[in-house]
Amino acid sequence: MIVWVSSFPRSGNTFLRIVLNRLYGVRTSVVYDVDGVAQRLGADLVGFTERPAPIEAMRESCELHFVKTHRQRDDQIDEMDKAICLVRDGRDALVSWARQSSETDATRFETELHAMITRRSTVGTGSWGRNVLSWLLPEAPHRVVLRYEELVLRPRAANERVVQTLVPQLGPLADAQIPSFTELKQSDDRFFRRGLTNTHRDELPAELHQLFWAQSDNVAAMQLLGYGTKARDSHRT
Repeated sequence: MIVWVSSFPRSGNTFLRIVLNRLYGVRTSVVYDVDGVAQRLGADLVGFTERPAPIEAMRESCELHFVKTHRQRDDQIDEMDKAICLVRDGRDALVSWARQSSETDATRFETELHAMITRRSTVGTGSWGRNVLSWLLPEAPHRVVLRYEELVLRPRAANERVVQTLVPQLGPLADAQIPSFTELKQSDDRFFRRGLTNTHRDELPAELHQLFWAQSDNVAAMQLLGYGTKARDSHRT
């Protein structure tokens, strides 16, 4: 059986994988050929494991497999596959992803961010709004929404909620220790950057903020998640 650990990039997926590993002893593979995050941070910190078989064989296996993906829900994901759908305010996720993509050249931040906001691909990661909507619609009890703010504020309770819903046969380890954000920053303070909500308020330029709201998929996803609407957005840059 597969449980997808799905999210748009920079929505807290790595922290979720770390907590799953520490709290349940669960190691996650990835849908990709290479796990760049595990290569950067270390397989043991992330809780990475190689995929033992093709996706279809993992799905049909009696064993439980957690698989990370940043892709939109597509034909590779069976309609009945279980999934943790990790979501974050799209503006925060996009700012964080653009910062990471311009780590070696900060002058490219706005260029990267503009490209991410306006991407139109129907395959792979796609745009933030399209990605989120692909996982959340139609609603299904076997696709459970986990919000970034819930994960960072109450990581143990947040994980226990989604795991109990999807795979109640798993129980937390008695001696589980979840690392703090401060501890994670010590391992790589550029990857674990701020760990906050509403980071767009002091990082997202006004014109790119308007561009974000000009994308219809973003509007639909923001409204669905209750993160606000353009009309009452209090952003100031």
